[in-house]
Order: sequence, then structure tokens, then C-alpha cells
Amino acid sequence: MQKYNWNYPTTMWVGQNRIKDLGNACKNLNIKKPLLVTDQGLAKSEIILSALNDLNDEGISVQLYSNVVGNPTGTNVNEGVNHYKKNNCDGVIAFGGGSGLDVGKAIAFMSGQNLPLWDFEDVGDNWTRANSAKIAPIIAVPTTAGTGSETGRASVILNEESGVKKIIFHPKFLPSIVILDPCLTVGLPSKITAATGMDALAHNLEAFCAPGFHPMADGIALEGMRLINKWLLTAVNDGRNLDARMNMLTAASMGSTAFQKGLGAIHSLSHPVNALNNVHHGLSNAIFMPYVLSFNKDVIEEKIIKICEYLELKEISFNGFIDWTLKLRKDLDIPHKLSEVIEEKDFDINRLSKMALEDPSTGGNPKKLTVEDMKIMYEHSMSGNLF
Repeated sequence: MQKYNWNYPTTMWVGQNRIKDLGNACKNLNIKKPLLVTDQGLAKSEIILSALNDLNDEGISVQLYSNVVGNPTGTNVNEGVNHYKKNNCDGVIAFGGGSGLDVGKAIAFMSGQNLPLWDFEDVGDNWTRANSAKIAPIIAVPTTAGTGSETGRASVILNEESGVKKIIFHPKFLPSIVILDPCLTVGLPSKITAATGMDALAHNLEAFCAPGFHPMADGIALEGMRLINKWLLTAVNDGRNLDARMNMLTAASMGSTAFQKGLGAIHSLSHPVNALNNVHHGLSNAIFMPYVLSFNKDVIEEKIIKICEYLELKEISFNGFIDWTLKLRKDLDIPHKLSEVIEEKDFDINRLSKMALEDPSTGGNPKKLTVEDMKIMYEHSMSGNLF
């Protein structure tokens, strides 16, 4: 497999066994004492242990912080910042799935700030409150092909007090160097591969359907969807296929690059159930996808037909795309209804609908939304009835 260096939107070192260049990445950024941030499960893996040993062998004094949960919290970030400062670290290696990457980026950001984390929520120009000069350098190493957080300028963090997921944004959240190594995703279980792959699809799909003029994002999103259509099932069914793993990592990074244009109700509906019901983000995105598409049909049909043409689907129509989505989910063994993962008694539709409407992703939806619209989409996703 050939190796490449990409520079859009950031420097990306791409290819098999590029993890061996982690020490060089630290040296390029003048990081001498990095804090490697990952989740609890991955911290015990051979991948992390090998990376830590390699860094130490290169004379890089690396520290580890791994108290990161699946839907990461403000507490995870604050503890990590304390660990960073206590050990006099000078940079962050964000290593893992979306949770490890989001917390790692947030720790690098907050290591030099005096205001609380929530003061930098992605609302208006809150990001200008930050001391940009004090943001630590970041290296991102994804081990899942879904969130694309390695090419994103934000972190999604749960505020435990309010029970709401908040998007914390700053342009310098963007890592300075990204390592995309398909070998790191080989051991990912098929169900997680499927869910994270559908997350990547949701990013590319919603970015393409978002209103506004951004042809660069549109082009990236289309190609990202083509890669997912070609490679996701292979990555799930043959997890050791490095070509499939590499292409899915690429598609995930492309989705995050593209959604600077905007997201939409798939994410608006997902974030509340991730926070309150602890549902995996990629899984919830996959479940909500056809219901949101159907709700938005009258304003996105022309764009969906363009996607069908680019993917060379058998039926070039809105319904053809819905059928493709439903078949893909079925082939991936992803539930059709939200009620298959959340019990009715645990489903507070009024609270969820209000949270969904207030979610930052709502503004990118192709149709203007109300609380009642959110309720309708939640109801359909629970019953399994498309519009």
C-alpha cells in the first residue's frame, strides 16, 4: 500500500503502519512530553502499549490519561486538564474513537484557558473568548472510522448537570497532524465497524443536503458516500481487509471535513438519546436516517437524486435512495426502529424533542424545524413507520 501526505484540511499521514511515525509527529510539533488521551478499554490494548513503548524508546516522555467514557463528559475533560498540568505536558495525542479524540482535543484546548469549558459552546462568537495562543498542539490518531473528529474543529461533550451534549468549538481544535493507519482499526468488532461507518455516512449525507453554497464540501461529501457504499460492507464482513479499512478511515475524515457546511436533524435527534439513553451515536444516526430523509423529502429530493447518480444506484429516485439506505442497514444488522434499543418507559419524548430543537445541528437542516416536527420524527422512529 502506498503512503501519502495530505494537507486538506490539515496535515495527514496516511497508510499502513504510519503509527510508527508518531514519534516523528511529536518532534515535528516540538512536543517533548505529550499526554496521550484514550478511553479505558483501549488503554489496555496492544495498540496503545506499543505506541507508549515506541515513544519512550525515542526519548519522548509520554503520560497517559484514559478516564474517558463512551459519551464523554465535562468531568473527563477537567480531570484530563488537571493531569496535563500536573505532569507539565506540552501537547496532546488524542488516540481512539470519537470519545478519545473529542476529549483529547478539549484537554489541549482547555489546558490554557481560564474560563469554564461551557463558555466556549458553539453559539455565536463564543470561541473568540479563548486565548488562542495557549492551545496546546494536537496529534490525532483515530482507531474507528466514524466521527472524523480528527479533521474537526469541535468536540461534543456531555454536560452532566443539564444532561445535554454541548458542541465546544474553536478553529484551533483542528489537530496539527493526523495519522490515518488502517492497521489500528483491524480489531474493531463488526457491530462497531457498522455503527461508526453509518456515522460517517450520516456526516457526508447531511453535509451534502445542508443548505448553502459550499461546492468543496459537496464534492468531498459525494466522494465520501461513494467510498462508504463501496467499502463499508467489506470492512464489516472482512475486518482484516486493509483496503476496506483505509477507505473507511478516509470517508470518515471526509465526512467531518464536509460537515463544516452543516448537519441536520439526524444529529439533532441523536444527540439527546445519546446523552439521556446512552445509545451509541453512530447507531442512533443510522436509525434516524430514513425518517429524517423522508421528513425532508420535498426540499432535498433533487440532491438525493444527484447522490443516486453518483453512487450509480439501480433506481435513480428518492425512493430508490431510501431503499438503498434500508437495505444497507439490514445488511449491517442495524435495527429499523428506535424502540428496539430504547424502551418506551425510558423515552421522554417531550424532553427529547425540546433538546433536539435546541441542538446546534438543527440550524443546518434543509427544512426549518419546530418542537412538533421533532416529536413527529421521534414518533415515526419509535413505530418504524416512514412518512
